Amino acid sequence: MSAQRMLFLIMATVILIGIWLTGFGVVHWFLYVAPISLIIAGVTGFCPGIVVLKKLGFK
Repeated sequence: MSAQRMLFLIMATVILIGIWLTGFGVVHWFLYVAPISLIIAGVTGFCPGIVVLKKLGFK
């Protein structure tokens, strides 16, 4: 596992711990988008955020 993929997993874990500490029923559903995409990036090596940015015209 590369350092970048491990970083994605650590970032997702920190965000999910923050959501857990505030309460799963209190937070807005949109806060789950970031950790879910980071988990996908960490496990598969495919980053959804990069795909979106490339479609928007960034290199």
